[in-house]
Formats: sequence, C-alpha cells, structure tokens
Amino acid sequence: MNALNFTAFQWIAAGTQPTLWVLGLATALALWGSWLCGAVVVAALWRHRAERAYLCIVAALAGATSAIAHAIALSLDMPRPFVLALSPAYIEHGGRGSLPSTHAAVMFMVALAFLLRPRLRALGVPLLALAAATGWARIYVGVHFPLDIIAGLLLAGVIAAALALVQWCVHLALPRTGGASGGKDAAGSLWRPS
Repeated sequence: MNALNFTAFQWIAAGTQPTLWVLGLATALALWGSWLCGAVVVAALWRHRAERAYLCIVAALAGATSAIAHAIALSLDMPRPFVLALSPAYIEHGGRGSLPSTHAAVMFMVALAFLLRPRLRALGVPLLALAAATGWARIYVGVHFPLDIIAGLLLAGVIAAALALVQWCVHLALPRTGGASGGKDAAGSLWRPS
C-alpha cells in the first residue's frame, strides 16, 4: 500500500518544478477551501431557517470530526511528504502526523451531512466537489499523501453514517401525528428529513 501511496503522490504532487498557475490554484484551495466550506455552512444557517438545528448539529460534528482526526493523526504519527523530502511544502505547515487529513475529514463530513437532508442537497454536491478539490490541492502542495485524504473521507463517512443512523432511529422512535397538522411529524424537521 505504501508503494501505491508514494506513486500516487508523485503523480499528483507539484514536485520541484510546479506549473505556476496550477500551484496558485492549489495553494488557494489548500489554504482557503475549508474557509469556503465554513462560509457555505453559515450561509445555509441564514437561508435555511427550518434546518438551523440540524446545521448546528452538523457544526458540532465538524468540531468532533476535527478532534478525532487530530487524535488519530497524533497517535499514528505518519510523516508528511515534505518531512520525507519527497516534495517541497508549498504552504507553511507543521510536520506532525498526516493520516487522516483533518481538512478532508471535516469537509467531507459536512458535505455528506448536507447530502443527507433534501433541503440541503443542492449545497451538498458543490461541498463534496470542494472537499475533493481541497484534498487534491493539499496533495499537490506537498502536505498530504493521497491515503491521508482517503482516510479523511472514510472517517467522514463513518461519522455521517452515524448521524444518519441516529436520525433513522429517532425517526422510528418518535410518534407521528395526523389530523390538524396535516400528517406532519410531531418532532418537526430536526431529525426527520424534510
């Protein structure tokens, strides 16, 4: 697996002679992709009032995902590409463990959580693309291996699946009401997809 990871890194990364415009794009995404993702969450909080409680849960899970990814990376202490002198680091970055990528884990988790909600799916697709582009960029600028990004995606998938499972369990456990409410769920839209 390590040989495949190194080979994929060498194929994707800028190396010592990057294409300047690609490096500029990758640097912008590597540094600002997560901030753009956060801005989309804030915009969704403002525009989708019925989803605010759910979005607050997603924000809390993003924080938990970050903490979990950091803890795993510290315990595994896998070196970054620039630490192994496989490529320069084109952005300033510490040399601590890189597996899984915290950026990838958080951004993919937010995108997947958006995809779980019908009212938020239109934003979930671009968030998923942004997470993938940011993952590519962090490989290109030399601070992550491809496996780091994949591990971040897997961690995000586990956390998003747990969120979906909790939603499903609560959906089954909460009573439904009919009549005057027109068949709407008693619990509103916090745990039930709208």
